[in-house]
Amino acid sequence: MEDLPYADSYTLPVALDARVWQDFPSEVRLALRTTAHRIRLDGVDLYFLSNEYLDRLPDTFYPPYSAKGRDLVFFKPLVFQVDCVRFLRTWFGEERAIVHAHEPYYHHLLPAALRADPTKLVVSNVQSNMPIAKKVYAPEVQRLFDLLGVDVKLPGPDPEPDVPAAVVQYQQLTHLHYTYPQDHVALYELTAEHADLIDFLSPGQLDFYASFRDTPFERLFRRLPIADVVRRNAHKMFVGGCAISDQWLSWDPADVDRAEVLGGLGLDPELPTFFHNARYAVHHKGQVELVRAVDRVLGEGLAANFVVRCISGAGIDDPYFHEVAARHAGRLHLEWERVPEERVFAYAAASDFALFPSKFEMDTFLIAQGEAMVAGAVPIATDQRGMEHFRHADGPGTATGFAVNRSFAEDDDLLVAALADRIRQAAALWSQQPDRYEELSRRAAAVARVFTWDHCADLHLEAFTGLWEGRPPVLAPELALRHGWFDLLPDDVHTGDAPTGDTPTGDASTDDLPYDPRAAADAAVDHGDLDAYERHAPLDADAARRIFRAAWLRADFPACERVLARVPGAVPPAEVTALRERHRVSGTRLEYRLPHAERVEVVSARPGSARALPEVTTLERTEPGVFAGEAPPEGAQLLLTLSSGRVTWDEVRHD
Repeated sequence: MEDLPYADSYTLPVALDARVWQDFPSEVRLALRTTAHRIRLDGVDLYFLSNEYLDRLPDTFYPPYSAKGRDLVFFKPLVFQVDCVRFLRTWFGEERAIVHAHEPYYHHLLPAALRADPTKLVVSNVQSNMPIAKKVYAPEVQRLFDLLGVDVKLPGPDPEPDVPAAVVQYQQLTHLHYTYPQDHVALYELTAEHADLIDFLSPGQLDFYASFRDTPFERLFRRLPIADVVRRNAHKMFVGGCAISDQWLSWDPADVDRAEVLGGLGLDPELPTFFHNARYAVHHKGQVELVRAVDRVLGEGLAANFVVRCISGAGIDDPYFHEVAARHAGRLHLEWERVPEERVFAYAAASDFALFPSKFEMDTFLIAQGEAMVAGAVPIATDQRGMEHFRHADGPGTATGFAVNRSFAEDDDLLVAALADRIRQAAALWSQQPDRYEELSRRAAAVARVFTWDHCADLHLEAFTGLWEGRPPVLAPELALRHGWFDLLPDDVHTGDAPTGDTPTGDASTDDLPYDPRAAADAAVDHGDLDAYERHAPLDADAARRIFRAAWLRADFPACERVLARVPGAVPPAEVTALRERHRVSGTRLEYRLPHAERVEVVSARPGSARALPEVTTLERTEPGVFAGEAPPEGAQLLLTLSSGRVTWDEVRHD
């Protein structure tokens, strides 16, 4: 380590939100003296900044959230951002550089602070699915921008979203959105608007963050200003990827003695074995549902082993976990201590299946699932967009394992039932179809081994090279079509008379067009967009029925009604009746009929602010697709969980 001739003494003003920092002044001024240090390693210069705040909490980059409102060490990452900007400006001066900043919450000042410098290009890396509208106190940001000489106008307060109060209040239960005071500003808006590129860990994570499709948040997201921020900056989005470490890829599962590993845990190596490895985060990782499912199948007499690691330095505080482990001693090994990584690899290699029922789309790549697959474990995992690259939800010819639907509910009975069912299927496959199991195991390992850091380097170099050479990023038509951004497509493809054959206009080829009009028409069906469809193909009775039926399967009932109004008579009367009579109110009872619904909940807003928790009541499922309960009050909404895994909203009709 060498000390550099750099010393920056200045006073950092931090504006404090009095609602949070109740025992502090409205602004604190931190007197700092920052020094810089360097390690040169294999041709790479590593720079380190040091001062009173950066040197605190030496075992972690990030202060505990419990410090918020109590200890100014909470602002360590904010101090680092300001020091970074000042160091980059001073030490590197006019040198051209790409600044690759990780996680908007920890770099939201940098893109705007460096945007006026033509020599500094900023790539914002979205590494976790924090709520896209997560906000920070605007006076805090403005004060620091003033210090840094940043001439950027902060966005004003959001208008009230045009959605029912019940939908807004419910978001706090989804972990996807929270309501902030009007004097706060969205972090992602600060980074997306001013960064040159936006880097994501997987294609599914990028898609999820672009639309939140099929989630309880989708309806509200479309009404928020942040949705326009995403659209305006979608051309900057790319996938830089994530990877499994070289160490895991170098170890050989064949070197692991299964009998020794499982026998050492008190388990029977002759039985199919299921493995889970994650930090202890019961809602994020679906661990409550996982333990409930394990308890259920072992209670039924399933002959199988389970190795469940819920890593926590403070242990597992839920007594239910320990009760289940005690109830199934000899079949379930539960641990929470950190162990050497090679030991974790041995657990994975000695197991046959890997359980990853993550929820709320909080996982963006899930390295732990890939690690288990590298060792040959067949995945049983949630069909989350951020994990779809592991292909456990593919069709029969390419699937690497088993999938369960996404979950956006705490202590989700549907997820418990689905996990138990997949565990039974997996155990039967292992014992009855060993050849099929071995095929899945080989496929899982092959898929996971594609995700290397060398591959990530190639993806980043491709994106960085275009940026370095001054080639402006361009929105991929495929991305626009996936998210229904038809107005962002090139204007020179409008083939309203396109036939349904192989080409959009007779014998003309689509090869030279900016995008395929047939793909646009298909996307319009998926999004229920009649205008977009009509710009690319005739909106005849057959097309109207296709759009209606696709919308019906998505429970997009407003789109169904638009089809009926636009093309009368195109939809058979029985289907119209099913749409119009899905609600039935008799006295004080509500009956709701939707064949492809798995759960229907009534969500009623409570008096007070948008941050109040709503009242949620689950209707009784009286038979498949039929739900009944007490008629809800005015203003209540129905939250539908479909068999496809989509979660969406329906209005409560009081005829």
